[in-house]
Amino acid sequence: MALSGELWAELPAERRIFCSVLLFSWAVYLWEAFLAHRQRRVYRTTTHVPQELGQIMDSETFEKSRLYQLDKSTFSFWSGLYSEIEGTMILLCGGIPFLWKLSGQISGHAGFGQEYEIVQSLVFLLLATLFSAMTGLPWSLYNTFVIEEKHGFNQQTLGFFFKDAIKKFVVTQCILLPVTSLLLYIIKIGGDYFFIYAWLFTLVVSLVLVTIYADYIAPLFDKFIPLPEGELKQQIETMAKSIDFPLTKVYVVEGSKRSSHSNAYFYGFFKNKRIVLFDTLLEDYSALNKEPAEGEDGENEETKSKTKNKKQGCKNEEVLAVLGHELGHWKLGHTVKNIIISQMNSFLCFFLFAVLIGRKELFTAFGFYDTQPTLIGLMIIFQFIFSPYNEVLSFCLTVLSRRFEFQADAFAKELGKAKDLYSALIKLNKDNLGFPVSDWIFSMWHYSHPPLLERLQALKDAKQE
Repeated sequence: MALSGELWAELPAERRIFCSVLLFSWAVYLWEAFLAHRQRRVYRTTTHVPQELGQIMDSETFEKSRLYQLDKSTFSFWSGLYSEIEGTMILLCGGIPFLWKLSGQISGHAGFGQEYEIVQSLVFLLLATLFSAMTGLPWSLYNTFVIEEKHGFNQQTLGFFFKDAIKKFVVTQCILLPVTSLLLYIIKIGGDYFFIYAWLFTLVVSLVLVTIYADYIAPLFDKFIPLPEGELKQQIETMAKSIDFPLTKVYVVEGSKRSSHSNAYFYGFFKNKRIVLFDTLLEDYSALNKEPAEGEDGENEETKSKTKNKKQGCKNEEVLAVLGHELGHWKLGHTVKNIIISQMNSFLCFFLFAVLIGRKELFTAFGFYDTQPTLIGLMIIFQFIFSPYNEVLSFCLTVLSRRFEFQADAFAKELGKAKDLYSALIKLNKDNLGFPVSDWIFSMWHYSHPPLLERLQALKDAKQE
């Protein structure tokens, strides 16, 4: 041990940095693989409905969810292994400096010399995201058209999938490239306190994106329609008014065009809040519960419009209970707290970036001997050097998220929605084929929401009270 320590100390600083990044990356992967192995063992061995679940889950649904989660876990193992090997080969073979050099050649052919570092950075970013999209495409296709298809969730055709993927890539570039160019420019001209200006810029960008996402970006991919006038809308407005939630609009999004998974969320700042409900959440509105009309095949060209034997979604009272939980996050300040934590972390990272960006050995460790591009510095420091900190932060946020979920459930209880939320959680778990049995370490490390049984027990206590 002493000898190996001496050999390690004799290595140049850049070699120690490179090896440390590589070793930590594999340590994280092995830890994740160990946790996934423990959870897969639960999937394989828990073949009968546990006694405590007998009243809430039938054996058929239990078996379906077990097989679905087992397939997902196996897929995750192989895709994760490929990703780790790919990342390792990119580092070992000098993929990052090669792509930077190629970006310089392309921008040079377009008439932009080495002094146009921001232009070269944008070409690099475009090529890197294109490479990532292409290498990830086979995995995405398999996940959608084999696993999700096999278990009845996929509603897309191949044509819809590719059109959607191209649209996502284009929209991402339209946002990513201008934002990155402005960020790099701010860092270049910001002087000694550039990290403050960079942080303020990213804060403004994040707030703008949150504000415009559901109104201008999400509708590019899914159809949003106002919730029709009726009992459900009136009840939602009444509940929002009772807790002083400044609701302005309620939308239904046609999530059933791509998947039968369900969701609900709210967005907006100050006095302009909107609620979005996936049609798959609403028993009365889900296209998956309706028989297609005779001769109606226009939508079927892009989506399969499968009809299930069992109805999907929740009744109005259960939808209100789910919204009571979501609005609890707002009323209890969880959204604001998460934004504050995120921005404190962002400021800290930019401050440390300002401290480290001048260290030449960070660049030479990854093959940049003559240049120190700002974009490459951001990548090295945020993605590689901060990776141990990011792992710890991620775990802490997972623990905090579970605490917030319990608090939001308790808020729904206070609204008198305990019974309806109890039944809604069971229905949503069945609709999404969630497996209710988890390895305790896997659950502790990964689950941002408490396990189903723990949430139901807390609600059951409230029902009995």
